[in-house]
This record gives sequence, C-alpha cells and structure tokens, in this order.
Amino acid sequence: MKSKTIIGVMGPGENASPEENELAYELGEAIAKQGWVLLTGGREFGVMHAAMKGASDNNGLTIGVLPADSTRGSSPHAQIKIVTGMGSARNNITVLSSHVIVVLGMAAGTASEVALAIKANKKIILLSQDELTVMFFKKIGTYRVTPVNTVNDAVNLIRDYVSLNQIR
Repeated sequence: MKSKTIIGVMGPGENASPEENELAYELGEAIAKQGWVLLTGGREFGVMHAAMKGASDNNGLTIGVLPADSTRGSSPHAQIKIVTGMGSARNNITVLSSHVIVVLGMAAGTASEVALAIKANKKIILLSQDELTVMFFKKIGTYRVTPVNTVNDAVNLIRDYVSLNQIR
C-alpha cells in the first residue's frame, strides 16, 4: 500500500475567530479532495475541529494528536485519535508527523508549532496571516515559510512541493 501525504493544519483553538474556522473548514475540505491526510491537535474546537470537520464531511482521513491522557475533549471528526498525555509537548509530534504545515490564525501554541516546524526544516504555509506575523516567521524561517492568501493558493503550493520532493 502506498503511503499517504500528511498535511498538518495548525491554528488557535478557543481563540479562533469565526472567519478562521470557516477558512479551516474550507482547507480541510480541499485537503480531503486531494486525497491527503489531515493532521491536527485533535481538540473539539477552533481551527483543529473545523479543519477536521471539513475533511471528514468530504470523506477525508483525519488524525488528531491529543494533549491529554484520554480522548475526552477531542473532536468527533478526528477519525484516528493519538492520545499522548504530553500537553503542549505533543506539538512536536504534530509537526514531525506532517509533510507540510499549513498555519491559519495565531496563538501561543500555534507559534510554538511554527517554530518547531522551522527547526525541523518543514515546509510551512502561512494562510491568510497578517503582515507582522509573516515578517516574523520569514525572518527566522526564511525559505521554509511561504505566505498565501487563499486555500486554493495553499493547495497549489502543497501539490507542487509534494510533487517536487516526491513525498508519498
């Protein structure tokens, strides 16, 4: 069986705006339609939940890497639930398990995931981020960080990156 491309979607939980959740749903939908696997922090709110709902509503496979020692508080749209008991340290698992990271919205946990992704030399797509956020992460992440404005732009960039790097 051929291995799958895993796209990590990172963003705020409780503090996600309605617009960020809508964009996350649209991104999850697009990831599923490409046949990629969607991976998030697995919680039942915010960008994590919205992206997984978008993917699962479109027959996509979703993985939630949970911070607690049980599945309580996990999104019902996380089809595979990885229980870590690691709190925020689970961010390293989400980053290292993803082939490409797409970031929408920003919070402390999200910023830590971007920093870990930069250190791990991952491809990072900043979706619909403000100029200050883009400037900060471009300064520390240089070529690894690419800002885009739309889900379609993100999907095209992922497709090109996966093809160029022969990720399977």
